[in-house]
Amino acid sequence: MAELIVIGYDDPRVAEQAYDTVHALQRDYVVHLNGLAIVSVDADGATHVDTDSRVVGVSAASGALWGAIFGLLFLFPGLGLLTGAALGGLVGKISKSGVDDRFRQQVEDLLKPGSAALVIMASKVTDDKFTVAMRPHGGTVLKTSLSDADERELAEQLAGPG
Repeated sequence: MAELIVIGYDDPRVAEQAYDTVHALQRDYVVHLNGLAIVSVDADGATHVDTDSRVVGVSAASGALWGAIFGLLFLFPGLGLLTGAALGGLVGKISKSGVDDRFRQQVEDLLKPGSAALVIMASKVTDDKFTVAMRPHGGTVLKTSLSDADERELAEQLAGPG
């Protein structure tokens, strides 16, 4: 099961500190990352994304799934992955599996000018240790899950006909 965790912060510097903490948790095997990013909104309302190229052990399928979910979550048009009916089908599948309009709206509500969010997609999270390590950073936590079956089906759709 993949966990999608979004933690909103009023101060982008706190999001960066939390980002470093998540890396330490990866090194300590508390979390196994499929994707990690900081999304910030500047004073003018422009969105900036800093994705993590240091996440190791991510398969092409989970990387594509992360990209698709991330794109849909933050409403980046086109995604560069799929078009037309295939994209519509993928949007429908993702929406049924936890990343629905309500979740996207909650994420959007977190991101106001001058704020930032840490976006984590993980295949494994040791919840108690993760929570203790992240608590000093504060923030507003949103979390949803993709079942193994949903994740596998989405990855197969992203891979296309084999």
